[in-house]
Amino acid sequence: MLVVGSANMDLVVRTRRAPDAGETVMGLDYATYPGGKGANQAVAARRAGATVAFATCLGRDAHGDALHATLAAEGIDLSLLRRVDAASGVALITVEHGGQNRIVVVPGANQDLWPERLPDPVPAGLLLAQLEVPVETVLAAARRTRAAGGRTVLNASPVDRLDPATRADLLAETDILVVNETEAAALLGADSPDAAPAEMAHRLAAGRQAAIVTLGAAGVVWHAGKAGSRVEPHRVPVVDTTACGDAFAGALAASLEAGGSIEEAVRFGNAAGALAATRTGAQPSLPTRQAILDLLTRDT
Repeated sequence: MLVVGSANMDLVVRTRRAPDAGETVMGLDYATYPGGKGANQAVAARRAGATVAFATCLGRDAHGDALHATLAAEGIDLSLLRRVDAASGVALITVEHGGQNRIVVVPGANQDLWPERLPDPVPAGLLLAQLEVPVETVLAAARRTRAAGGRTVLNASPVDRLDPATRADLLAETDILVVNETEAAALLGADSPDAAPAEMAHRLAAGRQAAIVTLGAAGVVWHAGKAGSRVEPHRVPVVDTTACGDAFAGALAASLEAGGSIEEAVRFGNAAGALAATRTGAQPSLPTRQAILDLLTRDT
């Protein structure tokens, strides 16, 4: 599997509640964690059992050194990782009591992941991508993956990176689309006033293998061809929801790479996302394959 995406250092402060505009509140604690949607999903897929290569850019700075070491320790192929003369990406994260978060991402070196830094052709197989790097690069990777006979899983987040000029082109190259409810509504625009999640998944699946809409604490809905279903959430104690979506996407991709059906992959990813909510931090919260299987067994 090839993951193309961002790597950031997450700067996390925990507080009882987030401040309103112009307000100062006292934090409870502060920590740094390796993160970034691309890196999170690469680590999630690796821990879920996939063989993973990761294309990204890191700065030649202390954050870049730490992120590189963390990714290498996971056993991820970093032959496509590049170090550049820019600050590594960072994410400023506020986590409130109850686990809800607010995130501001400063891309830094991730903006230097241009198409020419990707292999051409790419290895045939599965591509997993997000939108915290230049959209032109994601589009190039998806086109090269299709040309090589592979499939693209796109987690279209943050969805506001897709402008009208590139949205149609990228979605046309996407085989499996993964979005949350807000992102689904944004992609459908005027076609989705008050649409139910299952209806949004059905509409987004048109022209591709599948569309999946994650609903946080309400579970997941998916649609593929004439099939579709809702997967109920797992009941777990919620500590921090920061990387739940990344855990879902990475585990989903790992299941697909192993030959799982869409439904099997969605259920596997749903369990991974639930487990990620039970621990603090992005990558520290990402579960192993065995932990995912154990939760699925428990709730069967």
